[in-house]
Amino acid sequence: MDYKITNDGSKTLFSSKYNQAFHSIDDGALSEALYKHIIPAFTLCSQTKEINILDICFGLGYNTFGTIYYILKNNLNIKVNIFSPELDAKLVGSLLNFDYPKEFDCIKHIILEVAKNNYYSDENFTIEMFIGDAREYVKKLKNIDIVFQDAFSSDTNKELWTKEYFGEIKKCCNSNAILTTYSIATPVRFSMYENGFMIYEYQSTIKKRGTIGSLSNIKNNELGLKWIDMEKKRLNSPNSKSFSDFD
Repeated sequence: MDYKITNDGSKTLFSSKYNQAFHSIDDGALSEALYKHIIPAFTLCSQTKEINILDICFGLGYNTFGTIYYILKNNLNIKVNIFSPELDAKLVGSLLNFDYPKEFDCIKHIILEVAKNNYYSDENFTIEMFIGDAREYVKKLKNIDIVFQDAFSSDTNKELWTKEYFGEIKKCCNSNAILTTYSIATPVRFSMYENGFMIYEYQSTIKKRGTIGSLSNIKNNELGLKWIDMEKKRLNSPNSKSFSDFD
């Protein structure tokens, strides 16, 4: 895998297996984590004192480490438990030497501990990484409040975007859980919607659209979310359908 410098100065990698960069080069690795996942999620869950987060997939850890950075920077009084599957054990070990942005300097001890042991815990943060199949791992989880759906795209990694996959995600979530993702693909949205997620479109600060799925009606609309009427979309586009394991 090759290093790539993204437009906010943070580094990412290119995966030859999936033929994709881990992050958008244009948006920036750190910016993408903050503005497509972390900030919208914490804006919607601002009243919660303890949050369980499912980070799909760990990759370079920007979503997980960015969450801790965001909490510390904003002096949030919150306890966070992060659960994250990752298929590539070699990648995780290489994070010991990965050149993270200066924003992560204050949490280097956490990064090193996770890279060495796939685990970190103190009074405010717990990180549990699972090396293996994400779909098997989520079956063991419960009471998830936030899902960062950040797998490689459905073009190359469809198994983490199907209706059956999102069914397993729903089972491990609380009734008020939200899901953030960069994907705005109609089949992905149908895969979520057919499992009970209400679909909203989010325009991030970095001027890119994303999708937020919620298992309850979102009343806090500080983000200016646009509700997507999926039944109307189905009528207007009768050939559109969700991704399926059986296609």
